[in-house]
Amino acid sequence: MIKKWKTLERKQLARTPIFGLDVVLRDPPFEADPASFYVVDLQSWINVFAYTDDDEIVLIRQYRHGTDSITLEIPGGAIDAGEDPLDAAKRELYEETGYKAKSWESVGVVEVNPAIQNNSCHTFVAHGAYLAGEPEPDEHEDIEVELHPATELPEMIKDGRITHSLVVAGYALVVLNSKPQ
Repeated sequence: MIKKWKTLERKQLARTPIFGLDVVLRDPPFEADPASFYVVDLQSWINVFAYTDDDEIVLIRQYRHGTDSITLEIPGGAIDAGEDPLDAAKRELYEETGYKAKSWESVGVVEVNPAIQNNSCHTFVAHGAYLAGEPEPDEHEDIEVELHPATELPEMIKDGRITHSLVVAGYALVVLNSKPQ
């Protein structure tokens, strides 16, 4: 039976505004020497699948530094310290798109990359999304808001127009939690 490893020591190697990097010395629960592992310390995140009453989905297009590319995604972002995930979802949807929603549901949580990261991503569905004001993106965000028929979302994932792994994982949660009509 698999058992947790005992943490012998944890040391922070670096801290940036976005993440920390720790080295963790762990002792395995089987016959082997302790070993060091690197852990990226990150805030947890939220993703929002926002659907309008006209069955359109609110998407955003933005530049991503990690891949040096422009991506098509759903609204999302970091959960602030002490912030409830649903409150973060509502905040991010409005900040990035100017949209609010009539009702909300949580469809699940995934671990982003448990091999090296300690955070998770909460996925929400926002029903009855409506334009409530002007977007208020962060200083270094350049975002275009797009509405697409919700029925196109699976094809956009399949044909590679949407490639963000957390959007794809979130969509799986949406599909798995949808109720038969």
